[in-house]
Amino acid sequence: MTTMPLDTTAPEVSSDTTPAGTPRAAAARDHLWGHFTRHSVYEEGGSVPVIVSGDGCRITDDRGRSYLDGLSGLYVVQAGHGRTELAEAAARQAEKLAFFPLWSYATPPAIDLAERLAAHAPGDLNRVFFTTSGSEAVETAWKLAKQYFKLTGKPTKTKVISRSVAYHGTTQGALSITGIPDAKAMFEPLVPGTHKVPNTNAYRAPEHLREDPKAFGVWAADRIEEAIEFEGADTVAAVFLEPVQNSGGCFPPPPGYFDRVREICDRHDVLLVSDEVICAFGRIGSMFACDDFGYVPDIITCAKGITSGYSPLGACIASDRIFEPFKHGDTTFSHGYTFGGHPVSAAVAMANLDIFEREGLNQRVKENAPAFRTTLEKLLDLPIVGDVRGEGYFYGIELVKDKTTRETFDDDEAERLLRGFMSGALYEAGLYCRADDRGDPVVQLSPPLICGQKEFDEMESILRDVLTRAWDRL
Repeated sequence: MTTMPLDTTAPEVSSDTTPAGTPRAAAARDHLWGHFTRHSVYEEGGSVPVIVSGDGCRITDDRGRSYLDGLSGLYVVQAGHGRTELAEAAARQAEKLAFFPLWSYATPPAIDLAERLAAHAPGDLNRVFFTTSGSEAVETAWKLAKQYFKLTGKPTKTKVISRSVAYHGTTQGALSITGIPDAKAMFEPLVPGTHKVPNTNAYRAPEHLREDPKAFGVWAADRIEEAIEFEGADTVAAVFLEPVQNSGGCFPPPPGYFDRVREICDRHDVLLVSDEVICAFGRIGSMFACDDFGYVPDIITCAKGITSGYSPLGACIASDRIFEPFKHGDTTFSHGYTFGGHPVSAAVAMANLDIFEREGLNQRVKENAPAFRTTLEKLLDLPIVGDVRGEGYFYGIELVKDKTTRETFDDDEAERLLRGFMSGALYEAGLYCRADDRGDPVVQLSPPLICGQKEFDEMESILRDVLTRAWDRL
């Protein structure tokens, strides 16, 4: 997977230096360990792209070049870059109380934010357990599900069902739930008890179901019940699903899919976890995307957009039913994080949600999403574009060799197309987005929620140029 150019000509080295007097580009090469990064490129003479500032929908690098942020950093910067009031909220809280843990204590920002999130969450999801990240939120949800069933007399219910190609995080438990074999192989053995079912990629659905979305939804949901019954319902604790699956290229749920999944989970006493680390906080439209698709989960995991990225924070939001057995006697959920619910992060989240309400960002996404889709669908006239799919401000463009047969690229071709050309070409053309090979090759777009038609048109124009050049290179 790539979110930055990996095979591009080195930009001019910035004149900026570190406090030690080293050029920053050199210091980045020699000391900074990038996440999901091929460092061989930099060792061979390439330079790490250095982003120094952001304003609204745009970011600027150390060469002074401006780029449209078509990915909200990493599905994070919902309210846009350069929001002074979020920085000021952090400063005010840090001056008053910079840190205190939630280990048997509380702080006003954490209390206020927990109440506010509970008010936005559907059903009786009223208990908020704060984490620092999305991976930690997923890890928390699995541990919570295991202990819940032990406390309610069903100690063998420990397994998890999730979908193929789905990404749920990098910690050992979350990575075990993740359905991307290449992301897991080097860290095996992982936590046992995770099982995968087909995802909701309608473009790659069985041929007899491609023209009937509702039938495809039933088929995909029934694979979950099949897995539960095969493993034994008395051994399965939870099903982890994203409202719109990220990895593989933005797979929305077919009509009726989540209704049927909810029925299946209820029938087998299995918890439904809505992993909304990406989809929450307006990315699809509503504050929580389960509301966009009309289902009530037992647990929501979230992070990223909760603070628009101005401070790290995540959360696991559980129903009153899940919390009930933890209310009595000496029972404790023996789990926590030093920085979970950090008072500065919680204060920033409160200010971020103030922006959502004041500027109507959720409604803005709902009103502008059809225009975003229509603009991106113009690219379907290109021979390399097989499918445009997604919801809200979250879209994937699948690339193919043959539109008629839907033939995809082999591994070598995908390597040359995505890493060898497109990732760098899009960046140099002024668009930061994601060229992703975790599945069939796709380009993903997830712009800040403040974007509108002007930015949609800019994305389409840049993509048209780069995709046309990519096709000519094949």
